[in-house]
Amino acid sequence: MLIDDQKKIMDLQVEFHQKFPYLKLEFYTGTHKVGEISPAKTHLDGALLLKNVRTIHIEGDLYIREDMSVSELEQLFLTKYGLNAQIFRRSGNLWLQTSATDHWTLADQNRKGGHSKELFEQKLEESEG
Repeated sequence: MLIDDQKKIMDLQVEFHQKFPYLKLEFYTGTHKVGEISPAKTHLDGALLLKNVRTIHIEGDLYIREDMSVSELEQLFLTKYGLNAQIFRRSGNLWLQTSATDHWTLADQNRKGGHSKELFEQKLEESEG
């Protein structure tokens, strides 16, 4: 994932979501500790340019591996590019911050989100049928 000042937040979100369809990448003005959630009032709009929201203005590729933990990826965004990231996982028809499971890998989070979506859709079909 190429990080440069001319990209918008939503560009990173789309690219991330293509690789992890049951996860969502959001950005905030403030940092959060591992295991804590980011307050909604500090959420950044996807239309903002990265140059306006990050504190470290270097250009580069951020390599995201499936075996990375959520906390590892969030820390990379912060230390390498000055971006305060938070990963969300699909849970039924909701998106939950992964604060309690930041130690899980991205692959595990994505798998859990996919399973949760399937169960939700099955229950929905049963209730309609």
